[in-house]
Amino acid sequence: MGSLRAGPRRAGRKSTTREPIIQEPEAYDPEGSEGFEPEATRRDADVTESTRANRGWWDRNADEYQSEHGTFLGDDRFVWGPEGLDEAEAELLGPAEELKGKEVLEIGAGAAQCARWLAAQGAWPVALDLSHRQLQHALRIGGSFPLVCADAGALPFADGSFDLACSAYGALPFVADPRLVLREVRRVLRPGGRFVFSVTHPIRWAFPDEPGPEGLSVSSSYFDRTPYVEQDEQGRAVYVEHHRTIGDRVRDTVAAGFRLVDLVEPEWPAWNTSEWGGWSPLRGNLIPGTAIFVCERD
Repeated sequence: MGSLRAGPRRAGRKSTTREPIIQEPEAYDPEGSEGFEPEATRRDADVTESTRANRGWWDRNADEYQSEHGTFLGDDRFVWGPEGLDEAEAELLGPAEELKGKEVLEIGAGAAQCARWLAAQGAWPVALDLSHRQLQHALRIGGSFPLVCADAGALPFADGSFDLACSAYGALPFVADPRLVLREVRRVLRPGGRFVFSVTHPIRWAFPDEPGPEGLSVSSSYFDRTPYVEQDEQGRAVYVEHHRTIGDRVRDTVAAGFRLVDLVEPEWPAWNTSEWGGWSPLRGNLIPGTAIFVCERD
C-alpha cells in the first residue's frame, strides 16, 4: 500500500525551499507519554473519523513533510507525484500559454507549490487545504493568491467559480467518500472545466509499502478496499488512507458528472534517483506508482 507520509531519502532536483521559520506546533501525544507509536491496521473509517484524523496528522507533521519533501517539490514547481512528472512538460491542464487569466482551484495544496507555478503562468489560483499548518508553510514561502482552509467535501465557493481544478495527491486518497469531493469539484467548475487529480496507483495497495525488493511481492488483495488506519492505544484513528481500484476511480468520476479524458501512469524517469516512502527507481521501473485522472465537466 502506497503512502505519501514518508519523505524522500535523497534529493531529486534543485530547489530554493527554505527551512521552516514559523513557530513550532504543539506536540501531539495521545497517551501522555513520549515515544508513542500508533498501531497500523486495516479497518473501516467513516467520513467524520477520516477527516478528523487526517486534519490532525497533517497539522502535526506539516513541518517535517515540507522539510523532507521541499527539495524535491521546490517552491514553485507543479509536480504530479514522486516520479517527478512536471506539469510544465505534461500540460495535463492544457498548454501553459493558455493558462493565463484562468481561475484555478488547487485542492489539497499543502504549501501551494502548484498554485505558485500556476500564478507564474498568469493564472488566478486559489490554494485550498484541510490543514492550517500546511497553509502556514504556503504563507512562509509567499505568493499573492488566496489560501483557504476548508474540507474538500464542502468547498466554500459558489457554483461555477473556476475554469480549472487540480489536485496532486491532495484530499482524494484520504477521504472516505471521494464522490463527495468529485461532486463538489464539478459544482464549482464552469461548463467545459477540467479537473486533473493524481493519487497513489491502486495496484500499489497489493504490495508492501517498501522501496526495495521486499516491495515487489504481492502481499494482499488488490480488491480489499478496507482503509489503512493508524490508531492510538484507545483505538482512535490518527491517520487514514482509503483504497479505490482503477475501476472504482473511473466509476466515481463518471458518476460525479465528469467525462474521463485520459488516465496517465507516469513512468519512472532516469534522472530521478530519489526514494520517497515506497516509491523508488527499483519499483518505479517495474510497476506504476501514480495514476493521474484527466476529467472534464460537460
